[in-house]
Amino acid sequence: MIAAGEVVQRPASVVKELMENAVDAGATDVKVVITDAGRTLIQVIDNGCGMTPDDAVLCFERHATSKLSSAEDLHHILTFGFRGEALASIAAVAEVSLRTRIASEEAGVEVVMAGSANKGTREVSCPVGTNISVRNLFYNIPARRKFLKSDNVELRHIVEAFQRVALTRPDIAFSLSHNGRDIHVVKAAKSFKFRIQDLLGPSVVGDIVDIGAQTSIASLQGYVGKPESARKTLGNQFFFVNGRYFRSPYLHKAVMKAYENLIPEGSTPSYFIYLEVDPATVDVNIHPTKAEIKFEDDQLLFQTVMAAVKEAMGRSSVAGSLDFDNPEARDIPVLGTRFEEYRPSSTPTVGVDWNYNPFEQEGDSSLALRMTEGPRMTEGLRMTEGLRMTEGSGMGGSTRHYTDPNPNYGALFEDRTLPTAQMLIVQGRYILTQSASGIMVVHVRRARERLFYDRFRKALGEQAHVSQTALFPVQVNVGVKGRLTLDEHGDTLRKLGFEIAPFGPDTVVVSGVPEGYDATPGRVETLVGDLLLILSDESGGLPEVMEQSLAQKFAVLGASASGKMTSPLEAQRLVDALLQSENPEFTAAGRRIISIVPADDLEKRF
Repeated sequence: MIAAGEVVQRPASVVKELMENAVDAGATDVKVVITDAGRTLIQVIDNGCGMTPDDAVLCFERHATSKLSSAEDLHHILTFGFRGEALASIAAVAEVSLRTRIASEEAGVEVVMAGSANKGTREVSCPVGTNISVRNLFYNIPARRKFLKSDNVELRHIVEAFQRVALTRPDIAFSLSHNGRDIHVVKAAKSFKFRIQDLLGPSVVGDIVDIGAQTSIASLQGYVGKPESARKTLGNQFFFVNGRYFRSPYLHKAVMKAYENLIPEGSTPSYFIYLEVDPATVDVNIHPTKAEIKFEDDQLLFQTVMAAVKEAMGRSSVAGSLDFDNPEARDIPVLGTRFEEYRPSSTPTVGVDWNYNPFEQEGDSSLALRMTEGPRMTEGLRMTEGLRMTEGSGMGGSTRHYTDPNPNYGALFEDRTLPTAQMLIVQGRYILTQSASGIMVVHVRRARERLFYDRFRKALGEQAHVSQTALFPVQVNVGVKGRLTLDEHGDTLRKLGFEIAPFGPDTVVVSGVPEGYDATPGRVETLVGDLLLILSDESGGLPEVMEQSLAQKFAVLGASASGKMTSPLEAQRLVDALLQSENPEFTAAGRRIISIVPADDLEKRF
């Protein structure tokens, strides 16, 4: 009745199917072992109910399943797999070894498959449960193996599939290792919140609040992120229904609707929403990977999710409440009308000694006698004497003012402090300066974007970019998937000027950023989030086109992270560097940087 099973596209597909089978088998401990990102080995070991020798052979046949006993069970599905095509699809593209035993048998059975053919069945000694090994994935389909991504990309997809299954069952212990190194080791937890903490870290749990709702069509519970923790990166957004992960752009809109006017545009909050509905009201078979499902009354579910998230936001308001009935609160004293009689107030007076000379020692009033030791001291004496205050008469009494005997004294520092041309900065966003035909207006952010783009294109070629070392290294929790993403693009980031080192399985330490970027701790965390958003784009293309796109994205990021223009000297340097660029008039995206306002247009305004 159902013949549309999942095609094994990558190692993560195998991990997903085998982990779901282990959970359906009633396992309390599931171990996943990966070698070479799944190309060489994918092994899943569980302590579930196991299989009999006959079932061990039959499970590799298409449409053979032990999870359904009749066609009517398709309307009340509570298990992960039910179509009987997962093991058959895996055995068709890999070498599979299955060892399994049930508790009532003293010995188990081993079945070896390769290319959908049974290579042998024998009795073996093994513990209760199932141990399945998938080796040399796509060994008989070179074209599909050739189009696999790098190890870091494939491992990131495996981690994502592992987390989706582990988040559904906190009562089961899970572990994931790659090339002998543990990535996740999570014990059985008391609640979903502890499981989220074990998988994604305490920083995620610290920024979420509980939600819950009970309606006639669904029971909802879970956690949503606080508005201030929303990030631009798309991560930690999970929907589950009856213990199964699914994607739903429609319900995602419900969550975003609840955060309306609470988070910046383009940011996405974290959420972990678990739904329990009647299995007869949901169709889980509309997608080959069962990642998307169809609800009988999705509009009512939309309203339920939005209302639950809004209610949670109201309960977790960051504005503190005042408790006027607190008996431990201190009373504010009330001052009487005769308070001034007991504590008289007076205005302090300031005394100024107009004849004080800081160069004159106590008891010696002759400054000239101590400053005539050479021509340099004599010049210092004349300068000091010239800057002394002189008295003159005016309205309301005498006035004092400074006199400078040497008007060219400031010329020594003119080249260092003043720009060579008059620069006018408007709102920190525009630079106005005189040109041959009128006034030149420079867009500050776009000018910086142009300069960043030129530098990054050179850095991605041969010339490495200069790094700006942070005063103190900043530790940022990016999660396991984020760590793998940064590791994958480590060489590119170093060329651009980023100094990012791994610090544990889910944390990095940022000790340097490209010159011109903001290196303050608060900005570095946001910067790393933006980096992950840029690097997560896996769009393929020619290497030159990808380098150009990457340089453009990083240029926009650097220009956006820079502050407003405030210094005329900085404005002069920016304009000088821009005019030396190959294309000073337009950004890499084709937006105009410089605009000339002719003098004739100015005349027309008067």
